[in-house]
Amino acid sequence: MRRDVFQAIADPTRRAIIMLLAVGALTPNAIAENFDSSRQAVSKHLRILTECEILTQEQKGREIHYHLNAGKMKDLEKWLEQFKQLMAKRFDQLDTVLEQLKSKGK
Repeated sequence: MRRDVFQAIADPTRRAIIMLLAVGALTPNAIAENFDSSRQAVSKHLRILTECEILTQEQKGREIHYHLNAGKMKDLEKWLEQFKQLMAKRFDQLDTVLEQLKSKGK
């Protein structure tokens, strides 16, 4: 099942995991040490982030290391920038309408 990226990053624990992995790759146990949650709960978060392609896994011997997928984060940033530009345009239009209403009232 492919999960929605925005639902994945909506969770504060998953955002914290992303921040941890922005510094460097970690094993599930090393990630879990940073949270009061169970190892199983952290594993579920890791699975969701991996399904969304925000994280990638690398097998090193008997351990799995999780990495942040910078390309996916760039995709998110690109979408957010487009949304930001759209909203800025709408606010500019609203400013224009308000100025017109204000000048008519004088």
